[in-house]
Amino acid sequence: MKRLFISDLHLQAERPEITRALRYFLSHIAPSSDELYLLGDIFEAWIGDDFADPVLKEIQPYFEALSRTGTSIYLMHGNRDFLLGKKSASKLSAELLPEQIKIELPKLGTALLMHGDELCIDDAAYQAFRNQVRDPNWQQGFLAKSIEERLAIARQIRDESQQQNSNKEDYIMDVNFGFCEELLTKEECQILIHGHTHRPSIHTNINGNDSLTRVVLGDWSSSGYYLLSHKKEFTLSKFEPPEDFT
Repeated sequence: MKRLFISDLHLQAERPEITRALRYFLSHIAPSSDELYLLGDIFEAWIGDDFADPVLKEIQPYFEALSRTGTSIYLMHGNRDFLLGKKSASKLSAELLPEQIKIELPKLGTALLMHGDELCIDDAAYQAFRNQVRDPNWQQGFLAKSIEERLAIARQIRDESQQQNSNKEDYIMDVNFGFCEELLTKEECQILIHGHTHRPSIHTNINGNDSLTRVVLGDWSSSGYYLLSHKKEFTLSKFEPPEDFT
């Protein structure tokens, strides 16, 4: 079985080159797979399913076409698009997954999938913010606001996040390796697949434990990253659509 994993596209109307890369991926790379997992931050921001996102409208036919080829599509929330609901997931022909899920990768082991922001436990300020916005009461209050208000709040949150991150040490914004090891041991998994940190790599040990593997997915621009799991191998690849792809 061929499985593909992607994350951190941060789709937005202001960045059409990312949408172009996704359209190419969905039409030329993904159809050879049995399953496609989208592990969060597919959208730069998601303010609610009642907002008519123009990027969603553009990519919907490509997801529908991929689904018709027989590829199963699974979608997980990230820290940017955690308000995306089942209604919008269905437009992407995708099944909405919980924040963490285990899957069996034959001949490789049991993999724990997640977006990855919850692994950055050294960033106390971010974890406090995460707890706030994941609270159902906060979400209910946010969704009760007008679309214009929500768009303004989303822009403010993004700007503040960029400013704060520019002053943080790199290690604070990365995952805590000891926590990753503890989590895999607790969940009885051998493999961790996540995004969020934008540091694509395949690590053949976690916190010095060479029986564990951690795969970090990459963020997208005019090019994209995907992880292929097939038979006994992981392959992390970067691609760019050819110039003549429109």
